Amino acid sequence: MTAARPDLVPVPYRVAARTDRTPDTADLVLDPVADALPPFAPGQFAMVYAFGVGDIPLSLSAQDGHRLTHTIRAVGAVSRALHDMRPGTTVGVRGPFGIGWAPPAVEGTDLLVVAGGLGLAPLRPLVRAVLAARPRYGRVAVLIGTRTPGDLLCTQDIEDWRAAGARVEVTVDRPDDDWRGDVGVVTGLLDRAEFAPRNAAAFLCGPEVMMRATARELVRRGLAPDRIQLSLERTMHCGTGHCGHCQLGPLLLCRDGPVVSWSHAEPLLLVREL
Repeated sequence: MTAARPDLVPVPYRVAARTDRTPDTADLVLDPVADALPPFAPGQFAMVYAFGVGDIPLSLSAQDGHRLTHTIRAVGAVSRALHDMRPGTTVGVRGPFGIGWAPPAVEGTDLLVVAGGLGLAPLRPLVRAVLAARPRYGRVAVLIGTRTPGDLLCTQDIEDWRAAGARVEVTVDRPDDDWRGDVGVVTGLLDRAEFAPRNAAAFLCGPEVMMRATARELVRRGLAPDRIQLSLERTMHCGTGHCGHCQLGPLLLCRDGPVVSWSHAEPLLLVREL
């Protein structure tokens, strides 16, 4: 009998732990019930199924052996069902899918990571991998933008990243009375990031308008478009490139993305979608 394909048939995972990050966002830690899925590369995603409700694509925010962590914001029926799950609940997981982040092979390259809102979660495994090999890279800057101080994710990670030698800057759109940091869009932090444009690479994830503005500003500052990677979101149903719901021009983002270079993405994002 032919074994079930993990890209087509959900593999059962059990919620091992849950951590609330913000009022509408939680981390779910998943352990395999039996056989585990193959390892995920940073930036790849899984299709996570809430039985009886449906499935959605979710990037990994951490992986520890066979244990998977997803950061989930409750915005729709499936994401809310997953967000509300408690330890002991079983979910279905398919994957890994897509193309992940590709850190440069050249040693000494300066790295710039720019995250907007929940976009910090898919970038978290990349930052961890980079800092685990810190001597290999030049300057590392992580720039984070979020709506309010209460929406900021990965607060402990931020302190750990700073201790590991990364420059981490945070800005918010709407400060509260206790906020003493920067206010404004994340592109306003670019002046804090020290990098040599001819020897640098950038990784962007967040709202599309933020990524477009950031990529254009980086190009204006001399960074080559093919050295800028961004993670694109479109509606994904199958994860295998068959249904076509995630099509962006010639790309099927579940197969050809979600990580795409700015040189490929820019002309496609200029086309108005009806």
